[in-house]
Amino acid sequence: MTTKKVTGSQAVILSLLEEGVDTIFGYPGGAIMPIYDALYDFDKHVSHILTRHEQGAVHAAEGYARVTGKAGVCFATSGPGATNLITGIADAMIDSTPLVCITGQVASPLLGTDAFQESDVVGISMPVTKWNYQITVPEEIPEVIAQAFYIAQSGRPGPVLIDITKDAQFGELEFKYEKCKKIRSYVPEFPVDPFKVKEAADLINTSKKPLLLFGQGVIIGNAENELKEFIEKTGIPAAWTLLGLSALPSDHELNVGMLGMHGNYGPNLLTNQADLIIAVGMRFDDRVTGKVSEYAKQAKIVHLEIDPAEINKIKFADVAVLGNAKKSLRMLIDNVKDNSHKAWVNEFKKCDKIENDKIIKKELFPKKPGLTMGEVIRIAGDKTNHEAILVSDVGQHQMVASRYFKFRRSKSNVTSGGLGTMGFGLPASLGAQIGAPDRTVIVVIGDGGFQMTIQELGTIAQNKLPVKIVVLNNNFLGMVRQWQQLFFDKRYSFTELQNPDFITIAKGFGIDGHRVEVREDLEKGVSKMINHHGPYLLEIVVEKEDNVFPMVPTGASVSDVILEP
Repeated sequence: MTTKKVTGSQAVILSLLEEGVDTIFGYPGGAIMPIYDALYDFDKHVSHILTRHEQGAVHAAEGYARVTGKAGVCFATSGPGATNLITGIADAMIDSTPLVCITGQVASPLLGTDAFQESDVVGISMPVTKWNYQITVPEEIPEVIAQAFYIAQSGRPGPVLIDITKDAQFGELEFKYEKCKKIRSYVPEFPVDPFKVKEAADLINTSKKPLLLFGQGVIIGNAENELKEFIEKTGIPAAWTLLGLSALPSDHELNVGMLGMHGNYGPNLLTNQADLIIAVGMRFDDRVTGKVSEYAKQAKIVHLEIDPAEINKIKFADVAVLGNAKKSLRMLIDNVKDNSHKAWVNEFKKCDKIENDKIIKKELFPKKPGLTMGEVIRIAGDKTNHEAILVSDVGQHQMVASRYFKFRRSKSNVTSGGLGTMGFGLPASLGAQIGAPDRTVIVVIGDGGFQMTIQELGTIAQNKLPVKIVVLNNNFLGMVRQWQQLFFDKRYSFTELQNPDFITIAKGFGIDGHRVEVREDLEKGVSKMINHHGPYLLEIVVEKEDNVFPMVPTGASVSDVILEP
């Protein structure tokens, strides 16, 4: 292998190019300036997106990663630049999003001296990264970056962080690059045990009321086709977690809806009637299980999972099948019998009718004067023929969007799941648009979360990204207000917002937009947004006290799901 002499900062960029990186999100500063100087010479080979805040950079990298399946890359300088990445890194960790975050650091002789803009980002980020490492000599750069990409993208994906001192960036090395294919003691994926598959198949073949729950592990493992083939062969109804959404087309006859706190009535109620739960690439999060001691205690559990740490962590698995979901499902398909569970599936349809009559009709086709979040989402989905990528922030609108947007294609739902990060939506949408330039990207944001990262309108405008931004404005922190209404005697403590003129702010950034307040203008307004060339902000004033139902109260069993207040 030929080598050439380069600086450490040049080695960083060359290493990223070897990994096929085409986009970097970041914000420059003193300690990472040598890397940015090297980047100046590679602008024809890799794009750099200058966000308006480091948190925007890491969320944008998450959005890019979620729609492409590749590791998102972001840069930040030392001290506050590095610490501003932490929220997004923690978000990526809990949601299994592959990231490679590179931070500059003060020169190695200054480490530990409280130098200007020094922070122990390795120590700070250790609990929320899959792996992190500090480089103090330039010779380590190629090997460490190769390991970083391998760790971030293999097995259960996650974020890694590399902290590079300034003297390592200035130093020289003989550059050669070899992609990492193996790390001693790191086992990203276990081989699927055929005996465990046989045990699982035996339970599946003899069950009368099986229910499959699928999460993001299906999408990460590219197992969408296997999931569909498995449920069609066995006739088993399938329900999805928030991050599993879009792995199975919304209109599939065996797709019975969303699990969890604001999930559909049938999957929640009937979980505690199933005799077998087949969990695929999901981790029994508390928002799915409700009161764990009452969750599916009558059912046997088969858990298909790539991460051994998730097995038996929340729910005991009668049969645990470790390994990649694609391989596990393929082996299961070969071992299960053709079957049909029409009577059992019909129970979900009965629940659907109840939920439709009590909730969905009123949300999607309201007769009251005020606009509902549900009708906005319905129209936006219909106008894009259910082919768009939906990015959502966190709150009531996130739950409504997830329930009603509908999907035909995988990797079409981008949201913050486990960490529930307000401010995620806008920067994630610009990353998603860059990752999928030929697709329509709609981001749905509440008025609270929008103001947390509103400055990223500047990034969208500068890069001429045609993101369609829907701000649902109820002048409240809606989800917190809902809880205050239902569980705190309507004591609305510090949840009402005095909002700015969002349209004027958007136009200040050079982004067109308008405000909708009445139903007569809604459909035309959504069409205008979608057909607009370039970015567009549509602010829609929705009812102040519009709540999201169904709802499983905190600490309650999923079968105690509330349909109405």
